[in-house]
Amino acid sequence: MSSSEGTGTDDLVQPFQIEDLGIRGRVVRLGPLVDRVLTAHAYPEPVSRLLGEALALTALIGSALKFDGRFILQTQGNGPVSMLVADYQSPGKLRGYAMMNSERLAEALGAGRIEPADLMGEGHLALTIDQGAGMEPYQGIVALLPGGLSHSAHEYFANSEQVATRIRLAAGPFYHREATGPEKNWRAGAIMIQHIARDGGLTGYREDRDEVPYTDEEEAWNRASILLDTVEDHELLDPEIEPNRLLYRLFHEDGVRAYDPVPVEFSCRCSRERMTSVLRSFGSHEIDEMVQEDVITVTCEFCSEVYIFEPAELKEGLN
Repeated sequence: MSSSEGTGTDDLVQPFQIEDLGIRGRVVRLGPLVDRVLTAHAYPEPVSRLLGEALALTALIGSALKFDGRFILQTQGNGPVSMLVADYQSPGKLRGYAMMNSERLAEALGAGRIEPADLMGEGHLALTIDQGAGMEPYQGIVALLPGGLSHSAHEYFANSEQVATRIRLAAGPFYHREATGPEKNWRAGAIMIQHIARDGGLTGYREDRDEVPYTDEEEAWNRASILLDTVEDHELLDPEIEPNRLLYRLFHEDGVRAYDPVPVEFSCRCSRERMTSVLRSFGSHEIDEMVQEDVITVTCEFCSEVYIFEPAELKEGLN
């Protein structure tokens, strides 16, 4: 598989249901899409892993939207990677970027501090659902936990959605052989299970089994969670391991049913017209201050597209 080609199991969200356990879930597999995003920005590898996981998590949650809208994931922290942004525009359009302090990041990487807590620091994770014009957006905010994005997402679902949820995320470079030698592409994957409420629903684990016996629902949820914990990173990343194959390995004894996959593609909404509108909003004086070597150069954070403007072009029509 070349760097520009995917397989039938790439860039998709695979919904599923485990009928015997009362569980629903989704598998995300990102190949060429995430490789395009991360290669275009040339982030250091630990930052690429973080953004790859953010993109997979965004696709995982955003693909559940039942309307034409946007799901936005954003982290803000006091670490060298001050912000991660990823957004999912239904149906199936995904993009993202990272902001970082290069000097602080180089210092952290040089000291071997590459864990999520080292890179993002203390801060918060904001998950926003934008239902479009005329509708108030919904936002849930939780702390950035040391365990990374999946741990923070667990906190969000337990507190904001009040539904038992387990998530596994993975992102990394995947090496394969080409005629010209080894080739590296970035890949990302995720799997999530959620409890389907029957008798009031579950929000997570309960550890007082000796005092109050587990209900059948709790037993089923714990079984599904234990099985999910056996998932290894390579199973989420390897294009040779199809999502259906992974689901069969995990839940074939429990009546797992896979539904039609939902395709996901990279899509950036930037355009020359949008950039013109944003720059003109600053006014004539601010436009003059942006000029370097007689032009104004703007680079889209999401897709790295470069737009070059003449000052006169932007001032046309301004008072």
